[in-house]
Amino acid sequence: MADLRGGDLSRLRQLNSLTAIRALRRAGPLTLSALAERTGLSRPSMKEVADELMGLGWVEEVPPSPGTMGRPARRYRFRADSGYLVGVDIGGHNIRAALSDLDGEILAETRQPVLPDAPLEERLAAIERAVEGCLTLSRTSVSDLWMVAVGTIGVIDVEGRVIYSAAVPAWRDLDLAGRLREMFPCPVLIENDSRLAAMAETRRGVAQGARDVVFLHVGRRMGAGLVIDGKVHRGFGAAAGEVAMLPESRWFDAPEHLNTCACVPEGVAPEDAAGHTLAAARNGDPVAMECVERYVDDLAVGTAAMVLILDPQMVVLGGGFSRSSDVLLEPLRRRLETRCMRMPEVRASTLGDECVVVGAIEYAVAHLDDQLFPPDRGPLPVAR
Repeated sequence: MADLRGGDLSRLRQLNSLTAIRALRRAGPLTLSALAERTGLSRPSMKEVADELMGLGWVEEVPPSPGTMGRPARRYRFRADSGYLVGVDIGGHNIRAALSDLDGEILAETRQPVLPDAPLEERLAAIERAVEGCLTLSRTSVSDLWMVAVGTIGVIDVEGRVIYSAAVPAWRDLDLAGRLREMFPCPVLIENDSRLAAMAETRRGVAQGARDVVFLHVGRRMGAGLVIDGKVHRGFGAAAGEVAMLPESRWFDAPEHLNTCACVPEGVAPEDAAGHTLAAARNGDPVAMECVERYVDDLAVGTAAMVLILDPQMVVLGGGFSRSSDVLLEPLRRRLETRCMRMPEVRASTLGDECVVVGAIEYAVAHLDDQLFPPDRGPLPVAR
């Protein structure tokens, strides 16, 4: 509880309100007594704080459960449905969107297919359709959105501009943040998709609790996200993790071992070729197994370099190819064991293709918390 010395009672009330909100977001709904115990306040003081937060619209009383006998204790919850957040994953072949409440609980998801060589305006229109689909499914409107967070392929600068994109030529030198802020009447955040995927894995996936993580974002293209001391590492110019840009890492062309495998039948769509090779390797096809070995040879080069530099607790194999972790993980472990001074855990993502859009939601929740509930902010605003 805050120190009373200095006589700043308004500051004390503010800190108590923030403490109460954090407690309710972590463990609500809570009774007044439970909330007072968690915050260290007396029950009368907690009642004053709860009444103030209810008046501002951040907290509401929860009706008693049906059939409750006697006079039930009042319970309070954070009004996570005061507003909504949207996360968007802009990939080469698909645009995924998800809508959540202010606590990050996902309420609706949609997907829009798009070709890698689609014109810029067509790709932007697909983003808008994906978000509109979420709004329709959740029966909300664009005016209910508090924040949109976007994870995109390509190298992104600190201002939200795409400065390089091999997979989507129309994306290069694009002020993506500016274009999306014209589209949505709320704050828009832009981040590299691999970094958001790494965030998702540490918040909701297999790396929960891990402080130092190398996330391998593997699929039709290769990327990486780094978590250092519990925080996603962006680097000075927001270009951390771009190992594929180094030719010696052999990451840029690594997927071609799977895409061009002789086991892929004629007529298979290019975007499905790698999946066919991985499935054939799972079934013991020797040609496919050899292509997988060559792919993992290349994957291990850049991975080992990051492991040797960062000494992570865990390496997570994520992205679309994580569905084939039964084929990829063991050969990757073997190669890392021969190269790394200390071998980290090597595990498969539990989020799969959803890693970026989930990470975008987590990114939006974190920014909302920083914006609305930092310890040094002024009085809480009225909830919308």
